[in-house]
Amino acid sequence: MTHRVRGVIARSKGAPVETTTILVPDPGPGEALVRVQACGVCHTDLHYREGGINDEYPFLLGHEAAGVVESVGPDVTSVAPGDFVILNWRAVCGTCRACRRGRPWYCFATHNATQSMTLEDGTPLSPALGIGAFAEKTLVAAGQCTKVDPAAAPAAAGLLGCGVMAGLGAALNTGNVGRGDSVAVIGCGGVGNAAVAGARLAGASRIIAVDLDDRKLEWARGLGATHTVNGRTEDVVKAVQALTG
Repeated sequence: MTHRVRGVIARSKGAPVETTTILVPDPGPGEALVRVQACGVCHTDLHYREGGINDEYPFLLGHEAAGVVESVGPDVTSVAPGDFVILNWRAVCGTCRACRRGRPWYCFATHNATQSMTLEDGTPLSPALGIGAFAEKTLVAAGQCTKVDPAAAPAAAGLLGCGVMAGLGAALNTGNVGRGDSVAVIGCGGVGNAAVAGARLAGASRIIAVDLDDRKLEWARGLGATHTVNGRTEDVVKAVQALTG
């Protein structure tokens, strides 16, 4: 069975995005069909439209999403119809040396759904970050689905799949923040404030949030920043040097 749903696509570089009918196949082996309940708007979607990621147009945009599993393909045991899930960029293999060492973010064999979602004329779509969630339904690898508490609001839970994961990962994995470290986070939007929270979880003793917007800096304090610097009114380098010695 093919599902006819509405989705937001970018047909060519710089062209206005449009809402159109897309065709989503039933899930095959290792795949899951998810009815999208909420999807955040991420700057990466603009990068796709502008050709900043690749030129594999048309793109089905959207990736920071949460929804309910509608059906699964053969041999899928990790999720079942009715599960409330957030969507991840890639499904990790679980068997490579990085996965076996407990570092799945370095997985050597991540994958997405095998089947393509298409336009009505059969043109294959390139789903943003392997998700394509600016649509009523999307097809993903089952391993891209992470079950979460169904009591969570979809609009909030969806942030875990991109902004929160990126910011926490920057602090905990890429930045390797440790106990007692001093950290400056420059830019306190969704990803930046998640990095602030990650630095707090890692035990950093001094967490300096830098932005041009006092409202965002106040949010950063609520998520663990010990100091804030408004780059519109202060010299950021001098301020950070003064706070860290």
